[in-house]
Amino acid sequence: MPQVARAPGRVNLIGDHTDYTGGLVMPMAIDRATTIEFEPSNDVRLTSGDFAGTVQFALPTSGSLASSNGFAPATVTPTWGRYVAGVAAAMIERGFSPRGFAGQVLTTVPIGGGLSSSAALEVAAALAFGIEADSATIAAVCRRAEHLATSVPCGIMDQLTSVAGVRDHALVIDCHSLDVTAVAMPESASVWVVPVSSRTLDGSEYPARVAQCAAAEAEVGPLRLADLAMVERIGDPVIRARARHVVSENQRVRDFATALSAGDLREAGRIMYEGHRSLRDDFATSTPSMDDAVEQLGKIRGVHGVRMTGGGFGGCVVVLADDDADVSAPLAGRLAGMRVRAADGASVSPRV
Repeated sequence: MPQVARAPGRVNLIGDHTDYTGGLVMPMAIDRATTIEFEPSNDVRLTSGDFAGTVQFALPTSGSLASSNGFAPATVTPTWGRYVAGVAAAMIERGFSPRGFAGQVLTTVPIGGGLSSSAALEVAAALAFGIEADSATIAAVCRRAEHLATSVPCGIMDQLTSVAGVRDHALVIDCHSLDVTAVAMPESASVWVVPVSSRTLDGSEYPARVAQCAAAEAEVGPLRLADLAMVERIGDPVIRARARHVVSENQRVRDFATALSAGDLREAGRIMYEGHRSLRDDFATSTPSMDDAVEQLGKIRGVHGVRMTGGGFGGCVVVLADDDADVSAPLAGRLAGMRVRAADGASVSPRV
């Protein structure tokens, strides 16, 4: 029977570059999703509504590491198929037996915008492959898939958000325990995403930031357990700045969740601006165009907070505003903002 696997993108409200140190994040799954319309097949054959070419490969059948059987996801072409192949390989590593399928990928998640289009594709592929597991396991498989497919050592936030999203709620995720707590979005609030520039984390300085955080942890232990006094003992000023961002960002997640639960949009917005300054100054992942967008969008009536979102080095900014605010008008030549709403996580269903 033809089926549809659907997986949403995500926007991160606060808590960037904390997930790969086991810290706290607060994203929400959004009402923009990647779908795979598929039927069972002996192998994998996929086309895309957004990219040229056909992805086709035979599934490996055994092995503790799929790559040991000559199956290398990073060599699959076209390149977007590497995420799908990575999921198959990661499932086999974890003892799952992926089932072949043929179909088409469609998406409404902006590609290269920092809204986790790759994670949405991975999660949709895992469902199409027939994975049956809890949310944390599916997310871990899909995170491993990205490691196999690219050179980006991402954390688990994107994949877990796509799997575990809750309609009308943001999620506080502890990326160490993988506990997920849903926090209701205030009815008085709206969330907007404004594209600033296209980017890909593959080939960016993202791996360098991961390495710098690891260097900080070699001095002070897990950053999720560290405080700012411990951070100030780090000798290298760059490593110290990176650690200062992570430790302060974990606290910002706690404070933001408290403000949002109380419906205090002004305080939540203040925390967002503080987080952007930390990403700009201590973590060096913002860009001049993103900084300018934060400043200009903050002048719109009803806007409470703006910050870069996602891995950085380009992409989108996220805006927290009153429900009746309008952030849809193009700003200084940029694309118009789009309002996003918190959505449920991934699912698979019969194609109607």
